[in-house]
Amino acid sequence: MAARDDIRDLGKRVGQSIIGQDTMVERLLLGLLANGHLLVEGLPGLAKTRAIKSLAKNLDSELSRVQFTPDLLPADITGSEVYFSEGGKGEFKFQQGPIFANLILADEINRAPAKVQSALLEAMEERQVTVGGKSYPLPPLFMVMATQNPIEQEGTYPLPEAQLDRFLMHVEVGYPDEASEGAIMRLNRDEENAAQGGKAHSQPPERLDPQAVFDARKEIGAVTVSDPVQKYIVSLVVATRYPDRYDKDLAKLLQVGVSPRGVIGLDKVSRAYAWLKGRDYVTPDDVKAIVNDVFRHRLILSYEAHASNTTADQVIGRIAELVAVS
Repeated sequence: MAARDDIRDLGKRVGQSIIGQDTMVERLLLGLLANGHLLVEGLPGLAKTRAIKSLAKNLDSELSRVQFTPDLLPADITGSEVYFSEGGKGEFKFQQGPIFANLILADEINRAPAKVQSALLEAMEERQVTVGGKSYPLPPLFMVMATQNPIEQEGTYPLPEAQLDRFLMHVEVGYPDEASEGAIMRLNRDEENAAQGGKAHSQPPERLDPQAVFDARKEIGAVTVSDPVQKYIVSLVVATRYPDRYDKDLAKLLQVGVSPRGVIGLDKVSRAYAWLKGRDYVTPDDVKAIVNDVFRHRLILSYEAHASNTTADQVIGRIAELVAVS
């Protein structure tokens, strides 16, 4: 199919400048295809910002970057009404903020207080911004990619559970392997030489029309989820809410399970994943491949889990072992 070929080609283009982070690139495409938002967590220098910039460079879309800081105001994101005077008459006009773009990079989102973080809530969920009692729709192609640094806690504000739940996936980014490190070094060297005129600039590739994304979403909507696979998805979600039905030790590790947004998200991303792999039906392996990213930020672990250094991924892995495909 043309749409699948276009999206795969888009992934290859992005991957050429994001070396050693194939999973992050794939999750970025899945978020775009499933019409959801991503929370990307990783150490500095792991190409989180570069990834969405590369996506915007190869997709005919507008990118806005918002650097979250403690002194940021909600109006700095959404925009505000500005008083204009002309010909002796004045009126308030809404001036759009950076949220009115196709791709939004919310860089280091946990560095801004909750009041500013909440400015994203309506935009992410309702796809609109309300200012002065009037609502303004956001573009049809709209995705927020928020980043946060897991090692710096001073001067940060943890995201509230209500906002975390609005992210379709929580993607964790790790270090690239040794071979990728060498390729990254060579790529950076080539880019610096090109910028300094040491090499001729190549003609940039034609940017992909966003219509390809909308066509892909239509095809993903027709991907089949069989009754056993649908029951499996629901069982995974239920196991996070009532873990004592499966294992008493597991129940000690969980305080709050996955919300209904979790089952919707797991269904949407599973279908997008299957479509990207060239199938028109979802398998249990498709569900297992992305369940960690969909559940990771929706689980609230117990004090006992934190005391024993048990991670959300370990809990999800245990759930995946206990829940069988019927």
